[in-house]
Amino acid sequence: MYIILLGAPAAGKGTQAELLTKSYAIPHISTGDIFRGNIAQGTLLGLKANEYISRGLLVPDEITEGIVADRLRQDDCRKGFLLDGFPRTVHQAEFLDGLLKDLGVEIDAVINIDTPDHVLIERITGRRVCESCKAVYHVKAKPSRTEGVCDKCGGKLVQREDDKEETFLKRLKTYYSQTKPLLDYYEKERKLFNVDGSTDAELTASRIIRILEDVG
Repeated sequence: MYIILLGAPAAGKGTQAELLTKSYAIPHISTGDIFRGNIAQGTLLGLKANEYISRGLLVPDEITEGIVADRLRQDDCRKGFLLDGFPRTVHQAEFLDGLLKDLGVEIDAVINIDTPDHVLIERITGRRVCESCKAVYHVKAKPSRTEGVCDKCGGKLVQREDDKEETFLKRLKTYYSQTKPLLDYYEKERKLFNVDGSTDAELTASRIIRILEDVG
């Protein structure tokens, strides 16, 4: 199964990706995770990516596309994958079409997790991440037992720069201007399916799985 997850930042793509990749035994490919890992390690890629991410901007296509191409050519992607965070522009979608044609595969479904702005803002600004083990919490939905302290390792919980409201609002504006046209792109290809992302994560996942069963 070859799947793309679309949706604004904090729509729940990461949560749904985790549930779906377990169900289908396919790799979860998140460009955001790749970038954040490189930023944490201080790599050249991480330094380049952080110049954009810290300002709420999209990482340039030439950087992102190269990373995706290398990842999709790895052996574990031969029987399927779930793309989360890519493509984000029509240009990237066209690049992906060409890449998949070379690989001899095609996308089965593009799932758009549609979530109201006020829900997105509450989710993102309340998110806290452990500096040590990277465990994720939320001040309302999933608080740690001791405020500011990770339950798993005792590390310090922090708010990522790109989760702060000012940066997030820039990210949201970027999403609407550059990423939303993807909905029209994939709708024309008859591969787009919209799912309500404001409901319980398990319920959202069950709806997505029902869609995938129908197209599979």
